[in-house]
Amino acid sequence: MKNKLLALLGGTLLSASAMAGGYQVNLASQRQIGMGHTGTGIQTGTSSIFFNPGAMSYLRENGVTVGASGLISKIAYRAPEPSGVEAMTDNPLGTPFQLYGVYGINDKLKAGLGIYTPFGSSVNWGDEWSGRFGLNELSLTAIFIQPTLSYQITDQIGVGVGFIYAVGGVNLQRSIPVQNQQGEYGRAELDGNASGIGFNAGIFFQPSEKFSVGLNYRSKVDMEVEGGDATFTVASAVSSRFPAGTQFDARLPLPSTLTLGVGFMPTEALTIAVDASRVGWSAYESLRFDYTAEVNGADFSESARNYEDAYIYRIGAEYKVSDVLALRGGAYYDNSPVMEGYLTPETPDADARGLSVGLGYAVSENFSIDASFLYINKEERTDTGALAGGIAGTYKSVAYIPGIGLNFKF
Repeated sequence: MKNKLLALLGGTLLSASAMAGGYQVNLASQRQIGMGHTGTGIQTGTSSIFFNPGAMSYLRENGVTVGASGLISKIAYRAPEPSGVEAMTDNPLGTPFQLYGVYGINDKLKAGLGIYTPFGSSVNWGDEWSGRFGLNELSLTAIFIQPTLSYQITDQIGVGVGFIYAVGGVNLQRSIPVQNQQGEYGRAELDGNASGIGFNAGIFFQPSEKFSVGLNYRSKVDMEVEGGDATFTVASAVSSRFPAGTQFDARLPLPSTLTLGVGFMPTEALTIAVDASRVGWSAYESLRFDYTAEVNGADFSESARNYEDAYIYRIGAEYKVSDVLALRGGAYYDNSPVMEGYLTPETPDADARGLSVGLGYAVSENFSIDASFLYINKEERTDTGALAGGIAGTYKSVAYIPGIGLNFKF
């Protein structure tokens, strides 16, 4: 059965969905993706705004980085026996991006701005699959805007903190089990903009040229939707149960992340990095929508999620072949926060393994290019989803993620 789902995935053009634990997207820097997305315990350049603001104070030049990934993924589904019906998501290409800029106020104090996309999901199951009354399509976007300050207390210690303002939105569509005269099912669409605030803080310690360590904390951000639009397309005979002009409020937590990172530099050419992260997914207890009017007899809908905190373990390395060329590689293991009985088609999550490679090329003293490629394979998982209003069956996900970044120094 497992080989059958893998064959189904392999024979189809793949497209995007969230491919880290839950709806997290760990694609914050092309250099660091190539190193397994490590970076908390080493100097990462302008992307330290994300990985560890404490290390930003060590930058000796002003810089700007812009990069993006093409998130190409697919989820395969098989219904329980005896039907064994299969389905496949058909999603648009995801394009997580990052933009960082750092400016030195003086030798010890640095100011920076980061704009990046650490959370998101795009899942399209279509209108014909057997779970259409649970979900047809989901789009979740979150863009973090983070002004940051970093100060080098001593030659060995740097600290930094950034304020996060998050903007985004959610669009959820599902079929309604009522039919019109043509036999077409009804449809519900919830669409709204969201925003939230948080912070990112870090400390970086480098006691020698061969060893460094860092600790970084990104806070939880509650994305609040107020006055979103709830649109229902149903047969006229039941339209009174689904009033036009209904609006909704909702809240989606983007969890906190605490990361400890260590860096080893055994030679001038080789850098090895190891990170361990704890992600506070237990903040996601339920998915609730509060309506301004009664919809099918109720003024709210709520489904349990009860995620649990999860860990991510990463290792990566960079080897400088020459003054202009660097080669990179990395791997990670990402625990799923979704407990048994709570799997849903919006995030059919499972423990994941990632393998990455990358390279950096210095075109000149002031301009360089980073390229990366990440492969993610999530374990095949069978679940009833009974505790969360999910769709029983077996799910399997894979992803292929190329990316490119441009770095400017001045």
